[in-house]
Amino acid sequence: MTAQPQVKHHGAFAGVTGSCHELFLGPADSVLIDCGLFQGAETSGTGATSASSEIDFSLASVRGLVITHTHIDHVGRIPYLLMAGFNGPIFCTSATAHLLPLVIEDALKIGLTRDRDLIAGVLSRLRRMLIPFDYDEWQPLACDNSGRAVRVRFRQAGHILGSAYVEFEWGDAGGALRAPGGVRGVGAVGAHQPLKVASLYPLAEGYRVVFSGDLGCRNTPLLPDPQPLERADLLFLESTYGDRLHESRQDRSVRLKTVIERCVSDGGAVLIPAFSIGRTQELLYEIEDLIASNAGFWPTITVILDSPMAAEFTALYQQLAHLWDQEALQRRAAGRNPLDFSRLHTVASHADHEHIVNFLRTSGEPCIVIAASGMCAGGRMVNYLKALLPDPRTDVLFVGYQASGTPGRAIQEYGPDGGYVELDGERITIRAGIHTLGGYSAHADQAELIDFVLAASPPVGEVRLIHGDSSARRALATKLQERAALTFHSPT
Repeated sequence: MTAQPQVKHHGAFAGVTGSCHELFLGPADSVLIDCGLFQGAETSGTGATSASSEIDFSLASVRGLVITHTHIDHVGRIPYLLMAGFNGPIFCTSATAHLLPLVIEDALKIGLTRDRDLIAGVLSRLRRMLIPFDYDEWQPLACDNSGRAVRVRFRQAGHILGSAYVEFEWGDAGGALRAPGGVRGVGAVGAHQPLKVASLYPLAEGYRVVFSGDLGCRNTPLLPDPQPLERADLLFLESTYGDRLHESRQDRSVRLKTVIERCVSDGGAVLIPAFSIGRTQELLYEIEDLIASNAGFWPTITVILDSPMAAEFTALYQQLAHLWDQEALQRRAAGRNPLDFSRLHTVASHADHEHIVNFLRTSGEPCIVIAASGMCAGGRMVNYLKALLPDPRTDVLFVGYQASGTPGRAIQEYGPDGGYVELDGERITIRAGIHTLGGYSAHADQAELIDFVLAASPPVGEVRLIHGDSSARRALATKLQERAALTFHSPT
């Protein structure tokens, strides 16, 4: 077997949250790929949990951090990383560099402090550490005194704005260290210099390691499709939905329309827990299209976006519209704004939030409410659920993965049988209707993951399945072995 670099997994190896992987470029030098929060019952296995996020591994070898995208389960532990003494560069795409400070500010406020001066200091330090790169351009990452070098490239993952899968390639100094061409203007970013390391592994020139991050679905609203995999000697592949297929975008839109129309006929609110980045913008895009394309109640339905963070990200999505796909750009050119339409009401203050929750509790006014968190583990959605889950006129519509141990998973499992869920230590009886639209996942399904692997030429040398429950990893491994002669790290 060909020699390989060492990789340690500090999260999302046997689960789907807390993504953090340490790639050793040489015996004493490494980079982290993501540093995310654990959610629900998932842990690192060495101390980190959803309630205790301190860094529980050594940073002695860590020279830099590479970010695939800004979801909290991939970046939420960065404040703890800084507190543990990390002061290296943070490599990411240009859009991620714009989005990341908002995510980290929110993580600080929820988990650590509301001191404005302290938060401002952390964000200022973070911006100085960011090294943003364009998609598809090889950039120097590290070199040693013997002339060996490693370069890095970000490729479109189609998961959320700025998301990428990341390629690391070994080469000699002449072949790998090209002039950087990354995007500037985010904070106080200076010229990028390769990391100076003691010794790189003497791998064959061109040896390539790929981390998939989170791969998106094809035909996702607003975003380009994931870039096909060119090649990989060693591929670390997410497997969140490795055991299932999603419905098509057309089918999910029809189901969304059908479910909302049925819910509205009940005379109550439709609650949609959604992640602030990605899922919220997709939902707004498709709801705007339903409003524009249908008669009946649709032109009069109120859509409530009750998440300050989601509102900020939606504004950034509009500022970065040059990264949208062609369909979205054409819709915008035709005079429609899929992320800011007339029936959309954005809730700003907490007082307004409380007023709306109380109004809906007493009135049963038909409306659509989109709020975080996506797994119902916090945020303003919890207040809606506490107030409205006991009301049979309410319907809850899940459009994303609900990790084991989260309130969202409990509502999915026990809600259809009239069970209960614990929210803020309070037992809430579930009389609301519970619906799940699997097609709205921002993760590639089994067929798309297989296509991603099989697109490589020459074939992928070895696949290691990560970021998935054990059943999903086993199912995906079985299907991949049926389709291609691949070497696997055995799923557990």
